[in-house]
Amino acid sequence: MIENLGNKDRKFYKVVGQVQNYDWGGKSFIPNLVSEKIEENRTYAEYWLGAHLKAPSKVITEKGSVSLDQFLNENPIENLGADVEKNFGKLPYLFKVLDVDKMLSIQVHPSIAAAKIGYKKENEQGIPLTASNRNFKDENHKPEIMVALTDFWLLHGFLEQEKLVKNLKETLELSFLLTTFLEDGYLGLYKKVMEYSQEEVNTILRPLVKRILPKFKNNELEKSSPAYWAAKSLNNSDSEDIDKGIFSIYFFNILNLSRGEAIFQDAGVPHAYLEGVNMELMANSDNVLRAGLTSKHIDVVELIKNTKFEETIPSILNGVENKSNGEVVFKTIAKDFELSKIELKEGITHTSHSNSVEILMALNGAATLLQNDESISIEKGQAILIKPNTSYKVETNSEVEIYKASVPK
Repeated sequence: MIENLGNKDRKFYKVVGQVQNYDWGGKSFIPNLVSEKIEENRTYAEYWLGAHLKAPSKVITEKGSVSLDQFLNENPIENLGADVEKNFGKLPYLFKVLDVDKMLSIQVHPSIAAAKIGYKKENEQGIPLTASNRNFKDENHKPEIMVALTDFWLLHGFLEQEKLVKNLKETLELSFLLTTFLEDGYLGLYKKVMEYSQEEVNTILRPLVKRILPKFKNNELEKSSPAYWAAKSLNNSDSEDIDKGIFSIYFFNILNLSRGEAIFQDAGVPHAYLEGVNMELMANSDNVLRAGLTSKHIDVVELIKNTKFEETIPSILNGVENKSNGEVVFKTIAKDFELSKIELKEGITHTSHSNSVEILMALNGAATLLQNDESISIEKGQAILIKPNTSYKVETNSEVEIYKASVPK
């Protein structure tokens, strides 16, 4: 087998992603995964595989490493695939590993239509793309799917009405909001709390804080309860002001995913990652409208405009399994991406044909990818780019767990 064909004939390329050191990240999972030295007092939040201009991955070629966006642009039809080039003009997805130690901000992502309007409007207002008060960084939507790699907790959409009523009734300090919810629904309730001044938020929530924080510190709260996550966010805060995101924790579904379970989050669904490690695949966008648990900019008007004010009954995905091929595909309505997991043991071969550019990342084990007279190895923490229109096999002489990003047919 030949590992090093000429660039023109090659179908497989090693890809190296970029680590993002946000303050909410963990200390060891990502550096241990990608063999990066662990530095003291440093957090490792995300590992990006993609062509996003903020942190493009590197493709290893005979001529040295080149940024993934440049590699794809040099021959877009051949490297992206004709359909992807025609429909998107660039790599439409961003592939990530996340290690969530501290809770992320509550956020909502806009639809494509809303993103185009918002992006144009902020450009006309002269707001720089890097400004802290910029909502729309591009003209794209940002649907996303995540698969839990460990026990994982998150907020996901508004509770069903009877469950939200129960939360308000059982939480003495918030029970006064019950009338607003019954009369004005999800929109009326959310708009009311999001428009409170900081002084009003502090006055309303201080008694709640006083009650739940000691219970949290004494390990008296269940993780399935909103009080646990509200108190955890307060326990990590140095501010005297109370974050209005606390309200949302009592309004939203609290989900606990087991390893291998997935959830899809479309435009308009409010959500927040709370704790755990996941594999995430999303549209190639950086558009985020924040709603709390953050010190960053919150634009209440845009947030209200882009949020779905309806109950969300969570749909946990286990994927569609092909046992003979060792693959589980997590189907969603997204046209930008498709996520699948390939788990093989010796004796099971995965065969596939790439209709679009694909990126494979190994989470555990080792394998060899083969096509015609070309082969390339992959092991824990490594990623491979596969060119479109490639028929290939994945084999292992031990076992391997690989996640694959592609564009659906």
